[in-house]
Amino acid sequence: MSTIRFKAIKETFGRKPLGVTSDGKRSALYGTSVFNEMVMRQVLSKEAFNSVMSAIEGGGNIDRKLADEIAAAMKNWALSKGATHYTHWFQPLTGATAEKHDAFFEPINNSQAVEKFGGDQLVQQEPDASSFPHGGIRNTFEARGYTAWDPTSPAFVYGTTLCIPTVFVSYTGEALDNKAPLLRALQAIDGAATEVARYFDKSVTKVYATLGWEQEYFLIDKVLASSRPDIVLAGRTLLGHSPAKGQQLDDHYFGSIPDRVLSFMRELENECVKLGIPVKTRHNEVAPNQFELAPLFEEANLSVDHNSLLMDLMDKIADKHNFKVLFHEKPFAGINGSGKHNNWSLATNNGVNLLSPGTTPTKNLQFLTFFINTIKAVHDNEALLRASVASVSNDHRLGANEAPPAIVSVFIGSQLTKVLDELEDVSKGKLSPQEKTDLKLNVVGKIPEILLDNTDRNRTSSFAFTGNKFEFRAVGSKSNCAKPMTVLNTIVAKQLQEFKKEVDGLIDKKGLKKDEAVFNVLREYIKSSKKIRFEGDGYSAAWEKEAEKRGLSNKKTTPEALKASVSKKAVDLFEEMGVMNSVEIRARHEIELEEYALKVQIEGRVLGDIAKNHVIPTAIRYQNTLIENVKGLKEVFGSDFKKLAPEQLDLIEEISNHISEINSNVNFMVEERKKANKLEKVELKAEAYCEKVLPYFAKIRYHCDKLELLVDDSLWPLTKYRELLFTR
Repeated sequence: MSTIRFKAIKETFGRKPLGVTSDGKRSALYGTSVFNEMVMRQVLSKEAFNSVMSAIEGGGNIDRKLADEIAAAMKNWALSKGATHYTHWFQPLTGATAEKHDAFFEPINNSQAVEKFGGDQLVQQEPDASSFPHGGIRNTFEARGYTAWDPTSPAFVYGTTLCIPTVFVSYTGEALDNKAPLLRALQAIDGAATEVARYFDKSVTKVYATLGWEQEYFLIDKVLASSRPDIVLAGRTLLGHSPAKGQQLDDHYFGSIPDRVLSFMRELENECVKLGIPVKTRHNEVAPNQFELAPLFEEANLSVDHNSLLMDLMDKIADKHNFKVLFHEKPFAGINGSGKHNNWSLATNNGVNLLSPGTTPTKNLQFLTFFINTIKAVHDNEALLRASVASVSNDHRLGANEAPPAIVSVFIGSQLTKVLDELEDVSKGKLSPQEKTDLKLNVVGKIPEILLDNTDRNRTSSFAFTGNKFEFRAVGSKSNCAKPMTVLNTIVAKQLQEFKKEVDGLIDKKGLKKDEAVFNVLREYIKSSKKIRFEGDGYSAAWEKEAEKRGLSNKKTTPEALKASVSKKAVDLFEEMGVMNSVEIRARHEIELEEYALKVQIEGRVLGDIAKNHVIPTAIRYQNTLIENVKGLKEVFGSDFKKLAPEQLDLIEEISNHISEINSNVNFMVEERKKANKLEKVELKAEAYCEKVLPYFAKIRYHCDKLELLVDDSLWPLTKYRELLFTR
């Protein structure tokens, strides 16, 4: 074992688990660092409070004069929490969060100073837009951009900083972040779903999209992670032979949480609760050193913000506990990758989950309406939904070790399949008079109130109904939830608009009663969206062939998948729904392709460096040891040495072959990289990196991993999988 690996492991086992930060009840900590509704009621005037709540609930504007009052109250509250600075906290198209801290402190003369923070600082700031990914929207000489306060996501204090969630837009008005399009999509789903929900309940005035994410991640000892250049620079291992024991015994999943990990989790949960993140679940995941945490459902915009904040928290708190968090979707070969399942539903202002079957037939019909329309939306936009989760890291995960394949399908379980089949077969034409009277009681009424135990789980389905929500399982663990949530809410909003037009048309032009009109439209949707439903094994070769027959897309790489996001159909959809204009859509497409090429480029450089500067020299050093051994045998035994050392000679030759293959493949990869870099069009560059550069990764890795098994363990320069995955 190399010296650096030995020191790292010794340090790890020599540490004691850290304790929790608070001995009090966690419920007492909830939201104590958040400028929430309860705080605002206490510190704002009635007029200011109503103005903020109106903006939150209805999207109204806040008067600048009232903004000064709100800012003063927010500043005083933050100072009482120990804050010294404030920042507009936003989510640029890097996939991470961004913040620039300004001090409340401001001198008023040579001997006096005050803490200053006004409405102007609260509502708007001006970061450099050209320094963030912008897809050509901004030039270096046109740097102005704006962050604007989003009152629907409450401000919070973290450490000594007041963080104000904001949108980020360019000087010319285009969204340069993930939040602004999401807010527009949520507004679209609110309007469309409210209109449909009022078919069943006239008191509905608003519909919220809700989200509950499940964050999977790996925890690796910080020192061990730092010893791996690939983990440091690429966030994953680019080589490494699988250990003798991996996850094959299924002994890690839901197992006892190691003390050191539990200490990290406790502090993380305490910080989350103070910041209003309602974390509920924690457990060991399937792979060694893989874990998961999940919160309760929240309104989608707030939930997205909380997940972005959580990932920042995890990095900082893990560092305090001498861990490194790996969010990469596939940091280790041969074991499960990590996802971020997005559990999505719709809820009314009356607290009704529109995707939960009710106790009465009328509510069953309401459930069927939103259930079937969601399936229809996914059916009509499956390629766009696939594009929403496309990334170079998620490409490694989709279709491997429990992750769904790149083919988007909807799983609803045998019971609901039977229900939809019965509804489809009620009659070939319109409802007969006899069917009209029996419809609710005999057909729709068959759906039970609770489906949680009657709907199985299909881990190979990318979009599965799980009782009272849909679970979008294809979202990657590194992803910002905003993008898939923007797409999902947009396509469902559009579908609900089309549904209402058709139903109203049957009522107004054909004279059908509401329930009859709803049922007739739903029955046609069941038929037309049937090909997206699949109840079997998504990993099977038979399904891939069947999906092709059904006309479903199967885009396994990001450059191919992203084409759907700039199709005429997609552009028309986003523009019609007011979510993004063509400039914003194409800018994002360019950013995502450029990011793909750059990440493969970085990984290629790292892999080449490790292979040539770490693996090959180590292999040669060990080979020289073997050669000296053979020379010694020859001196002692003369010509008979070949009979005594056949294994050594074979090993020397085998090592030489692996060295030769590594060297030549690295050289080939570098040449392909140079060719790709000369391509000016970002689409062609991304495709070249995908098709010409990336395939060499597996070839180089194969020979490096073979050498890991051959070379003396004490010489091997890289921390091995068995140490990374089983050191806790």
